[in-house]
Amino acid sequence: MLGLLEAALGGGPAGRRPPELFRWKHLDNPFGRSLLLVAEHQDRLIGLRAFMRWRFRAGGRVLEAVRAVDTATHPDFQGMGVFSRLTRAALDAMEGRVDLVFNTPNGKSGPGYLKLGWREVGRVPVAVRVRRPLRLLTSRRRDPGESPAVVAATAAAALEDTAALAALLGREPAPGGLATPRTPQYLRWRYGAAPLLGYRAVTETRDGELAGLALFRVRPRGGLWESTVAEVLAGGDAAVARRLLGRVAKVAPVDHLTLHPPAGSPLARAARRGGFLPSPAGILLVANPRTAGIRPDPTRLDAWALSLGDLEVF
Repeated sequence: MLGLLEAALGGGPAGRRPPELFRWKHLDNPFGRSLLLVAEHQDRLIGLRAFMRWRFRAGGRVLEAVRAVDTATHPDFQGMGVFSRLTRAALDAMEGRVDLVFNTPNGKSGPGYLKLGWREVGRVPVAVRVRRPLRLLTSRRRDPGESPAVVAATAAAALEDTAALAALLGREPAPGGLATPRTPQYLRWRYGAAPLLGYRAVTETRDGELAGLALFRVRPRGGLWESTVAEVLAGGDAAVARRLLGRVAKVAPVDHLTLHPPAGSPLARAARRGGFLPSPAGILLVANPRTAGIRPDPTRLDAWALSLGDLEVF
């Protein structure tokens, strides 16, 4: 499977696809093991469809979901319907067991999903704080260079104290839509245990207690270096969130920072005051509800309360 992914998709966001990254993503997930289907031709693996288990909470209801990831058809067999046949087989296998399928396809794979019944929810907006405008203007003409030094704790170290983390999560305001249920176990898997992705953390304490936590990673983006702010937990305190965003900006000399704050949230207010501006681009979100009557309606963009960590492709 790793060889097929490499042949079809290249090295991926991490630059390579080692077994430990695949195991973390598809086998160690606290929401459950992924559903993996393969296509073969004359004992040769030619196609892979992977649906990673996920979970959303909407009010008092928990939705079992899967995220369509790692779609690969060997270049020698592309255009022969492998993608469609595997997808239909996967949907049949999940019937009655999954409430919702979602993903963030690229421009190449998006039309294929829409033909198979996915609905285009819309583009999730991304906010950007530019730190080096001149580099931004010349980014297409150069290599990003060496990764900037990051002076911040690893996510694994910052997420060790279960009691402190649980107390911080307990102060988080209820999200206003479909949201991933944050638990210490989930955060440690998603950010602390992720191989190769290099998540870091900045924190704020108050009276000896954890008052805020921001999780981010530094990554190349074209000819630039970016700090992707995946999660900000501040107990609903916009001032704490703003200080955390300021610390993320200080600990790594990147060209820009990106963030997706849910509309109307304290984080959105903190981002505006911290110099984040709307980006002209966004992340395409598509969904395929498998259970009728889900509320809020997952085919509407305003029904979702996501973080950038929920949307990252890894």
